[in-house]
Amino acid sequence: MPDRLTQLQDCLEQLATQFYASLRYLSSHHSSSSTLPPNPHVPPFPPSDTNPHQRPDTPTSFAGAQRELASDLVEKVKEIEGLTGMLPGLEKSEESQVARLRELEEELRMAENERKAAVSERAECLERLEGVIGRVGRVKS
Repeated sequence: MPDRLTQLQDCLEQLATQFYASLRYLSSHHSSSSTLPPNPHVPPFPPSDTNPHQRPDTPTSFAGAQRELASDLVEKVKEIEGLTGMLPGLEKSEESQVARLRELEEELRMAENERKAAVSERAECLERLEGVIGRVGRVKS
């Protein structure tokens, strides 16, 4: 399972995709005969390859699709809010976070010392084993 930050990043990318798809649907299926003037700060949607002259949906169908799109966006935002609420440190002060980092650094130092001791012990065991194997080899010769 991905970590929370990866999940959050995935959700934000999905939300952006949902926004784009929603705007694309709304701009191509509305029944209004008027169009908005072009905005120089926003690039136009690229033309659709499937059906560039899309016929508008019926008002009932369009309203239902709008509700569904809005509901999907709201659900995704709720999911994002849930993930951000689970991130560590939101309810803690800076001092307590710094103290926790110091504790973790100390735990890391202790774990590194244990690892070094284990590596040293492994080397000693390997040396003894090689000595035993060498003596067994000389006895058989």
